[in-house]
Amino acid sequence: MGFSATATLGLGMMTWVLTRSSEKPNIRKREGFLIVTFGWVVMSISGTLPYIMSGSVVSFTDAFFETLSGYTTTGASIITDLDIVPKDILLWRSMTQWIGGMGIIVLAVAILPILGIGGMQLFVAESPGLKADKLAPKIRDTAKRLWLIYVGLTVAELVLLKIAGMTWFDALNHALTTMATGGFSTQNTSAAEFSPAIQYIITLFMFLAGTSFTLTYFALVGNFKKVLENEEFRFYTGIILLTTVGVSIVVASVSDVGFEKAFRDSIFQIISLITTTGFVSADYTSWTSFITMVFFILLFFGGSAGSTAGGVKIVRHIILVKNSILELKRQLHPSAIIPVRLNGRAVDQSITYNVVAFIMTYIIIFALGSVVMTMFGVDLLTAMGSVATSLGNVGPGIGNVGPMDNFAWLPAGAKWFLAILMLVGRLELFTVLILFTPYFWRGH
Repeated sequence: MGFSATATLGLGMMTWVLTRSSEKPNIRKREGFLIVTFGWVVMSISGTLPYIMSGSVVSFTDAFFETLSGYTTTGASIITDLDIVPKDILLWRSMTQWIGGMGIIVLAVAILPILGIGGMQLFVAESPGLKADKLAPKIRDTAKRLWLIYVGLTVAELVLLKIAGMTWFDALNHALTTMATGGFSTQNTSAAEFSPAIQYIITLFMFLAGTSFTLTYFALVGNFKKVLENEEFRFYTGIILLTTVGVSIVVASVSDVGFEKAFRDSIFQIISLITTTGFVSADYTSWTSFITMVFFILLFFGGSAGSTAGGVKIVRHIILVKNSILELKRQLHPSAIIPVRLNGRAVDQSITYNVVAFIMTYIIIFALGSVVMTMFGVDLLTAMGSVATSLGNVGPGIGNVGPMDNFAWLPAGAKWFLAILMLVGRLELFTVLILFTPYFWRGH
């Protein structure tokens, strides 16, 4: 892995030396989309080197899939036996997710001011959610505060996992991948390998990772009122609690496990799926077809905007539902101006349009993607599960890519297609899709 790092660093330094004397460009949205998208692709290509050079993954297709799955915090894996993978490669897998969690570009803006270019366009294109929340006047200071929270929570989980009985190595890897909502584990059975105490700790930090980091900042500075009044946080917490109660009752009634384990497995899996983390504590596809369908629906939720979670995001669902209800009212009063309100404030109509367009595009990609996967010879259930979990950056799905399976058996073409969906989903659809529109390349 050292040689891989040296080769990548050398190439980066050479590029910097060759271009540092050039006039610093004015980075606009157009260039921001290009830099973010191609930056992720280049980083993913360079990230394959440790896998290939160590012999842990022989095929470039598999190495690229594993790397991009890491950076996009998807957690879908082609490695069938983690017990034979060297520890430095396991750590590298976890690091790709941790880096990708808050975003490579945000990291560059916060930590590498040597770039000497404006960062707002990159931050907007990179940040998960509807828009980038600025916690400080300067975008660089905002990114630094987000990263300090990110690092602080990672360290806190690391310490708690160690106290609960994990080895330092396992604790470090799981802390990295939990806060990234990534889900890569050092164990073949994922979180099912560990004690109830450890599973509860991971559950807590998955919940925190799926919460807006802006709200976490407000909580840390003592502004709890702003947290409790946030509609997205209330809905996020409410849907987790309600679903957990229902699923726990069903699991306890259809299995021979006690209610505590039924509750623990239920809340663990529900938070894991909603936050798109993808850790597994049990085979939820064996909990009746009804629960499998409920969990499949959870693949389309996503965590809070401004978190490291992927997916559609809770706030978009809230705005879509509110707008749909108000549309009925507008039919009765066509001349009335009835805005969608979020947290007591009117939502700009352009944001509402963006939300509707985003969700419609998401559904279309899911439907067409499922059809494409069937063309690779994959059964319909697996096709739908693999597309939903890749586009939502979740990891485990349903069918033959469920919690007890992986993606190694898929044909090469299917892996490349799913890798594209991972990138599209991680960069909020439009960041990548806009590059394929003719008007993006026409003039300024």
